[in-house]
Amino acid sequence: MNKVEGLHHLAVSTGNIKEQIDYFTDKLGMELQALYWMHGVENTMHGFLRLNDESSIAFVCNPDIAEIPRVLGSSHAGNPAANSAGGTMQHLALKVSGDAELLAMRDRLRSKGVPVMGPVEHGMCRSIYFAGPENLSLELSYSNAPINNEEWIDPEVVALIGASPEELANYKNPAGYDDEGGNVPQPDVTQTPGPHMANYPDGAYEMIMGIPDAAILDSVESEPPVNISA
Repeated sequence: MNKVEGLHHLAVSTGNIKEQIDYFTDKLGMELQALYWMHGVENTMHGFLRLNDESSIAFVCNPDIAEIPRVLGSSHAGNPAANSAGGTMQHLALKVSGDAELLAMRDRLRSKGVPVMGPVEHGMCRSIYFAGPENLSLELSYSNAPINNEEWIDPEVVALIGASPEELANYKNPAGYDDEGGNVPQPDVTQTPGPHMANYPDGAYEMIMGIPDAAILDSVESEPPVNISA
């Protein structure tokens, strides 16, 4: 059984969180769910915009982010067909329920001055494309049925990426895992190949990964900033 069962939140850095909140609420009709100081991160705000009860688009904002250059073709793609550096977000596709909703959202965006391309029929989905603040490349999309991997995995592309038949079989049907009740210890971060989180001061990553799990659990503020039960 797949234990990863959906998107909880996708976090996007921003130098102007108000501009992003205004865009996603006004242009896309998404509701602001949360706006608070990001837990454990100095001088940084965190904002959540609702996709559904369990999924959100989140923004991370502090004054330093506004000073980091946005470089098209490097830090940002700028459009859904352009390049950006490996590990960065090339574009963000959000789901709508069908064609009527897709066209209604196109009308909403265009009525608010946002140019929109599409719909484009991809076979597995139908999509429209447009831009968000700070060179975000955005898409709205829907599918009429789950993607069939027997139809949509191209043997030519499989060969180009160098995947063997055995690897492809594992990609399509990953091996299960017998849970160990949360009892697997942290690997030695100085010995394991990772991948590893980065952009920490010297020694900080090793220190953080050495903190016992029980201490990490309650290490940040977990109460909402507004007490509505008082």
